[in-house]
Amino acid sequence: MIIGIPKEIKDQEYRVSLSPIGTAALHEQGHCILLESGAGLGSGLSDAEYQNAGAEILSSKQSLFDRSDLIVKIKEPLPVEYALFHQGQILFTFLHLAANQDLLQALLKRGVTAIAYETIELENGAHPLLKPMSEVAGRMSVLIGAHYLQKRQGGMGLLLSGVAGVPKGRVTVIGGGVVGKNAAQVSLALGAEVCVIENDSSRRSTLDDFFKGEVVTLPSYPTLVADQLQQSDLVIGAAAKTGEAAPHLVSRSMISTMKKGAVLVDVSIDQGGCFETSRSTSHSDPVYEVDGVLHYCVANIPGVVPKTSTFALTNETFPYIEKLAELGFKNALAADPALVKGLHVHEGRIVHPGLAEACKGQFESN
Repeated sequence: MIIGIPKEIKDQEYRVSLSPIGTAALHEQGHCILLESGAGLGSGLSDAEYQNAGAEILSSKQSLFDRSDLIVKIKEPLPVEYALFHQGQILFTFLHLAANQDLLQALLKRGVTAIAYETIELENGAHPLLKPMSEVAGRMSVLIGAHYLQKRQGGMGLLLSGVAGVPKGRVTVIGGGVVGKNAAQVSLALGAEVCVIENDSSRRSTLDDFFKGEVVTLPSYPTLVADQLQQSDLVIGAAAKTGEAAPHLVSRSMISTMKKGAVLVDVSIDQGGCFETSRSTSHSDPVYEVDGVLHYCVANIPGVVPKTSTFALTNETFPYIEKLAELGFKNALAADPALVKGLHVHEGRIVHPGLAEACKGQFESN
């Protein structure tokens, strides 16, 4: 199979979707790897390393797409890339299509088979390709929030840990999944008071056991959410539904009651965000203010720590890339039920149930 590895073009996205080690393994199995020149530089990986591993280096993104059977990316294609895809091509990347109708329509129109990292699901319900980036994003979200709490960044001028004689800052995490758990860990490590709002009672119990009671866990009743927001200095949005748009658990009216200079970090923004006031931002222009509260809504948080993120992700994606290359699309899905859960569109149709429900009445689905 011919596998294309394009350079990511999302703002300050420095990750690459295949490592030189993975390239060498696929090359040894007889596959052709096409790498867009410079694709690995942001992660400290040179074209020479890929060339030595057996990749062919291309300077033209158009040529790479034209020749490739399988395109492997990190982030969703941007509008300038839509026309590069061709009928029958396989796309393997993070997609979050429920929150990106333009991309969905483009993939349907061009007959692309799109498999999303985020919905590949094991029998036990785990999402192996979502987990490493969720861990990174969850941990980074608190560090980012602490940065924007500084007065010179527009925040209230608060140190989360406090000092002797001064109260600690308060962090509320909306959602107790992988992102939320990691955000709570870092918040606690920084010395903050931490509350996690999670509607699933068994998950609340698991979090309570994990943190040995040092983190408060609460259900997501609107009155409880509103009360916690009024007390919070930093709020991390980590609520999401796999393959669907994120639920809006925080309303504009709740935000209007928060402290001036408080900070919201919406990690769920790539699925539409879990704050009513959320809108997607970029690393180049990351924050905006609503009712005196700073909002940070960058969709590719892990992209700025590629030394960690690239290898954490490619360690997990490689077995699936290998399976698609070795068996072909149909046989790979027949052999691995987890991959079936990742299939979103095929031959101009929506085939993922969650996505079909989210887009009901807008596109053809089966």
